[in-house]
Amino acid sequence: MTPAGCELCERVAAEGDFFIAELDACRYELSTVERARLIEDVNRIAQALARVYQPVKMNYELLGNQVAHTHWHLIPRLAGDPEPRWPVWRVEHEAAPLPMDQVADRIESLRRALAAPR
Repeated sequence: MTPAGCELCERVAAEGDFFIAELDACRYELSTVERARLIEDVNRIAQALARVYQPVKMNYELLGNQVAHTHWHLIPRLAGDPEPRWPVWRVEHEAAPLPMDQVADRIESLRRALAAPR
């Protein structure tokens, strides 16, 4: 799917300062070569998340069933994870929003990790 008319692409475009990075192969129908580049992009994000959050493991989830847009969720599973063997969606929890200065710091940390040599 192209970005025009895509609910998720429109949401990402509106994220402003919360948007972390535009990668090589993320916003259109993909050829075989482009799909390989996409997996490399997913791997780059996973490595950046690992550098910033130091997780025990990383969960990768590829979705596209609720909107006509395939997208990835990369979830660092931390040492204190209450259900480490189950999908993160299964655990009920209260939202714990970070203060804006901490959000900005984490976004900048992820940007630096993405820019680091591979």
